[in-house]
Amino acid sequence: MSDDEPANLEERLRQREQLQRHVLSTIPSVNVRMSGNLPNTPLAAATIAFLLGIVFCFGFFVFLGGYTLYWWTTYQLGFFIAAWSAFHFGEFAVTAGWNLEKCSVESFLLDNGSMYHIANGSAVLEYIMTLYFIPSFKTRSWISILGMTIVLLGQFMRSAAMIHASTNFSHSLAFKKLESHRLVTDGIYAWCRHPSYAGFFYWALGTQLVLQNAICFVLYFGLLWKFFYTRTRTEERTLIKFFGDDYVKYRDHVGTKIPFIP
Repeated sequence: MSDDEPANLEERLRQREQLQRHVLSTIPSVNVRMSGNLPNTPLAAATIAFLLGIVFCFGFFVFLGGYTLYWWTTYQLGFFIAAWSAFHFGEFAVTAGWNLEKCSVESFLLDNGSMYHIANGSAVLEYIMTLYFIPSFKTRSWISILGMTIVLLGQFMRSAAMIHASTNFSHSLAFKKLESHRLVTDGIYAWCRHPSYAGFFYWALGTQLVLQNAICFVLYFGLLWKFFYTRTRTEERTLIKFFGDDYVKYRDHVGTKIPFIP
């Protein structure tokens, strides 16, 4: 063994540490729960972003009416596809821009549980089947326009909440208070207590209005309401533990803006 090997080893460790803190690194600098189902590398993040971009362009092209060779390439389905891909890319982009210390490949929220993908698949299936067998059920354009408006407003709420909360925002619940944690009550949080949840709630329901999916709209409402009711109750117990009476006073004055969740 040569005398310079320990120095070389130390240098390699130092370079690796610097690489992990690089702006392109997908390794969070804080303790973030990871599922490990997706490779957490810059290449994986770039590949996913590239594929989402392709999906978005296809959906947007169909939405604009540029692809009318098939009966199923409607503006409604095109908007749904574009909105879905934009949502997932936006989750990563906003996290990377305003919350880099928690950014990883899982910030795309593509590994969001099997139920999430089943719900999206069911929405597309209901739309395609109804369009094929009962096309007259998809002809109320005012419903789709209303849905598009709600989708855009929901996306704005979600992204605005993540940007304004910055490093205080996390895709997973935090049960340990860090020194950097602060109670955010201004900006969009002065109007809505859980704007990221409310934003996704309305975004998801809006997509079903765009597709004019009666069955999935009802199912989405029920499943999302149950999920966010449980989630907000759990999170608020933790926030009271973190911030005490300050959070209780805030909670009593600002609502969630989600129906039937006080």
